[in-house]
Amino acid sequence: MWTDTANPAPNRAAPNDRRIASPADAQALIDGLRETMAALEKVLTVETEHLRVGRINDGLADNERKSALTSAYLQGLEALKANAVALARFAPQGLEILKTEHAAFARAIETNQIVLATARAVSENLVKGISEELGRSQRPQVYGASGPQHRPAGGATPLLVSRNL
Repeated sequence: MWTDTANPAPNRAAPNDRRIASPADAQALIDGLRETMAALEKVLTVETEHLRVGRINDGLADNERKSALTSAYLQGLEALKANAVALARFAPQGLEILKTEHAAFARAIETNQIVLATARAVSENLVKGISEELGRSQRPQVYGASGPQHRPAGGATPLLVSRNL
């Protein structure tokens, strides 16, 4: 009924709006997704190797590229889903190759997620240990008839972390 003439809707075709009409189109879509998966797998492998040896800053340095490749990958999956019937008809062999490569890609993602979870757990344990140690050193020691007594802490001492270091 009413239209916004000052701000019309952007006219951009999403990748999943592209319809496959020929074997060449089907193979192009499959090849594009395979290339995106290969590039993303390389980024994930580098990230995983850096995180495994404790170089967290190096491992997380390529986040922008990883985000762009992840977005392209998800858009490619949407296009693949939207054209599943045409792909099965026009490029069944390419689809089988894609499925095989996707299984290897899924294993790389799983490995990356395990390493990320491990790095997160180690970091949390380090910060928690440092915080407890700082809190322990600031806790007053009280002496009673039976020797040293420790009062239970009223709360954890806040830990301030500077990211500028």
